[in-house]
Amino acid sequence: MKETPAGSAGGSSAAASGGGAPHAFPVEVLDDLTPEQLAAQWEEEKPPAAGALANAASSLVVLGVGVAAAVLSVAMGLGTPDKPQPGLWPFIISCVMTALGLFQLIAGRHNRDAEKFTRMSAAPLTGLVTLAAMVALMPLIGFELPALVLCIIWMRFLGGETWRSTLVVSASVVIAFYGIFVLALHTSIPHLF
Repeated sequence: MKETPAGSAGGSSAAASGGGAPHAFPVEVLDDLTPEQLAAQWEEEKPPAAGALANAASSLVVLGVGVAAAVLSVAMGLGTPDKPQPGLWPFIISCVMTALGLFQLIAGRHNRDAEKFTRMSAAPLTGLVTLAAMVALMPLIGFELPALVLCIIWMRFLGGETWRSTLVVSASVVIAFYGIFVLALHTSIPHLF
């Protein structure tokens, strides 16, 4: 049997850590792992599978958001395909969302790929809440400060970046947006300066 570089380098590391588990490979060797070894490592490190109740709950949330969005879209006015009103595209998207939520609720009960909710499951919710806060604050104080805070939260706390890269990239993004949308395009985006 041919020995792979991962097998030769990983053997001493695995022995030192007390087992031959795939996660025992040193970082330098991860690039040399075979697809089978990577699949075994991912399988071992993934969060536990969600149960039928979690699958049903997440499907009901998607279904509820889709139905609510459809109702709000109708209230905005649909119009016709040749003369659409503001609610037409949101209505189409919400119908697709409702159909997918219903399909997942019926057919996805036995889905084994869904992951159990963990601490990291709050990250998308945090992203959504901070984005909504930025949108709410923009008319009041402009886009610069909310966008800067949003970038910092997303990069440092959700993305795990270093403070240095977080601050440099966040400031660069706000400066670039200011240059493009305020100075170059003269858009009516709310701004402080």
